[in-house]
Amino acid sequence: MSSKLEDIFCPPLDKNKFKEINPIVLAFIGDGVHTLYVRDKVVKNSNLLVNKCHINSAKFCNAKSQAKKMDLLYTSLSEEEQDIVRRARNAKTHNIAKNSDIETYKKATEFEALVGYLYLSGNFCRLEEILKK
Repeated sequence: MSSKLEDIFCPPLDKNKFKEINPIVLAFIGDGVHTLYVRDKVVKNSNLLVNKCHINSAKFCNAKSQAKKMDLLYTSLSEEEQDIVRRARNAKTHNIAKNSDIETYKKATEFEALVGYLYLSGNFCRLEEILKK
């Protein structure tokens, strides 16, 4: 039985496919990937009750935290990654996080779209690099 994460999920999407995917959909999957990453770290690095795990995870899984991360990452992004981020920033959204202003929300969406893109493209080395920063 395989133990590699890459073998559990669907194969990576073709690079050309990303131009057809709405960046908000990339952000949707990126949000899930980022949340799982953070929850994994919280659970493995402590022995907390579920409520404490949620509180600790929520410190990193919110628009403000993700926007800060995007600010730190932007200059290190490749041209391709910057294109994904730009598309996410310009995408029409109908929701805004309840505890966030529009600029923070858009930056958080950029971060989530980038994570979603790296995940769906199968670029797990770069994804890990981005998530660890």
